[in-house]
Amino acid sequence: MQKRTLGKNGLAVSAIGLGCMGLSYGYGPATQTQQAIKLIRTAFERGVTFFDSAEAYGPYKNEELLGEALAPFRDQVVIATKFGFNFNAEGGQSGMNSRPEHIRQVADAALKRLRTDVIDLFYQHRVDPEVPIEDVAGTVKELIEEGKVKHFGLSEAGARTIRRAHAVQPVAALQSEYSLWWREPETEIIPTLEELGIGFVPFSPLGKGFLTGAINENTAFDSTDFRNIVPRFSPEARKTNQALVDLLDRIALQKKATSAQIALAWLMAQKPWIVPIPGTTKLLRLEENIGAAAVELTERDLHAIEDAVSKITVQGDRYPAHLQARVDR
Repeated sequence: MQKRTLGKNGLAVSAIGLGCMGLSYGYGPATQTQQAIKLIRTAFERGVTFFDSAEAYGPYKNEELLGEALAPFRDQVVIATKFGFNFNAEGGQSGMNSRPEHIRQVADAALKRLRTDVIDLFYQHRVDPEVPIEDVAGTVKELIEEGKVKHFGLSEAGARTIRRAHAVQPVAALQSEYSLWWREPETEIIPTLEELGIGFVPFSPLGKGFLTGAINENTAFDSTDFRNIVPRFSPEARKTNQALVDLLDRIALQKKATSAQIALAWLMAQKPWIVPIPGTTKLLRLEENIGAAAVELTERDLHAIEDAVSKITVQGDRYPAHLQARVDR
């Protein structure tokens, strides 16, 4: 698989990464450990070198899973993880926390769980309104100087926050939602990243599974699946948003690809420093996602997609109100 570079400091990763959250958290019951390890190692065998985790996924279980799965080839992969939350005794999130002392505690704990001596990319998971971003960036800068972290990242940060952080410690990558059904980053975020030389790592590049075509208005999610509370996944919204999937199906048929591959190829065609991190629990879907790296969309294809998508209005907010409030503007 081809490599792409995130940020000006030369963080080279596979053109498509693996978002590992769903193996432990968010989309129903956790995947059985050995099955998850097999999937992660298969991804590596197929050329994926970029693996995304966070202490919040579980919490803690996802980092432990990656630590075990990637141990045999740790020096050949890039591991990203995140800080920024407190957790209660039951494992639920109990507020944001990006205070410097907490960042340090999370880094030390993550190093142990990941079975490594350095975190390749350390993201602030969400911008903490109670802690100046300069303090956050300064703390990660110290961790980089100490050799515990290689690169600094932000997640769901607004343009002003990105600039303030980058002035203290160069930001290698921003991780935020971006896909054919969530294009807000194009307005202000992508121009800011291009100006500053920061890579972009879109999470949910397949619209939390919707753009694969495997979900329709009648799909029933597991009771623990967080999509149950996402407005964009209400049955009514899914019925309306099917028009976007139908469009991808038509294009995929012409390109001898799948809807998911077209959605991922479209993202990668936007900028050479965009690296999507689709997640999956299934080997078949993993192979499909990786195959997107070989799908070439011409300028004519991209214009056709743009023209068709411009006629479709996606229905429903991407987060319920209490989660949307955490997104930095």
